Amino acid sequence: MAREIGDVILKMEGISLSFGGVKALTNISFDVREHEIRSIIGPNGAGKSSMLNVINGVYHPQEGQVTFRGEIRRDMEPHKAAKQGIARTFQNIALFKGMSVIDNIMTGRNLKMKCNVFHHALHWGKARAEEIEHRKKVEEVIDFLEIQNIRKTPVGRLPYGLQKRVELGRALAAEPSMMLLDEPMAGMNVEEKQDMCRFILDVNDQFGTTIVLIEHDMGVVMDISDRVVVLDYGKKIGDGVPDEVKNNPDVIAAYLGTSH
Repeated sequence: MAREIGDVILKMEGISLSFGGVKALTNISFDVREHEIRSIIGPNGAGKSSMLNVINGVYHPQEGQVTFRGEIRRDMEPHKAAKQGIARTFQNIALFKGMSVIDNIMTGRNLKMKCNVFHHALHWGKARAEEIEHRKKVEEVIDFLEIQNIRKTPVGRLPYGLQKRVELGRALAAEPSMMLLDEPMAGMNVEEKQDMCRFILDVNDQFGTTIVLIEHDMGVVMDISDRVVVLDYGKKIGDGVPDEVKNNPDVIAAYLGTSH
């Protein structure tokens, strides 16, 4: 069945964020629709990661409003965002390097666990049944990402591209309705980028997961995005489908370095 883009589920309205006297974001508004791939692009220092941090509650804007699934979210915290179905990956890989692939992905199931730490330590009764169920879900993620042969390998021994795939797996293990991906292809070679693109498209298509993506590779962005919002020096300079953005004079100027 073909993927259908749904109604707006996330609204960012008039978002402004400052650190001391430095303005990171200035009066930015855009929305995200269910099941779409929505990319945020812009030169270094444009405010892209700051915007993701506002969405999942790491930063609280001084002005503006965030609405998720019709609910205005005030004082959102990352753990609350995770409970609401928003998962996140980071520019710098944030995995437990000494732990195996399967154990790293298992940490993505923490919010789904109902038994307490004492029961899990005893590995008894409900806790045992719960862990079996969670491990089954993790194995499904491992199969989906085609990393069965490294499932017991410590993450620190893996090449960079595979570590990025494991981080995607940990986010996916939480069964999110929305994934925030912060430069998931940074530092990858062409083959690794192709693999990551395929997995992102498959996550979006097969699970119906909404994707909000920061990416510097314009070819990738234009190929996989439904809509693109462009930031420059903390301000929005473009928003629309890839062809609109690609032909926007302000966007061309920002990327060619002629706008300032």
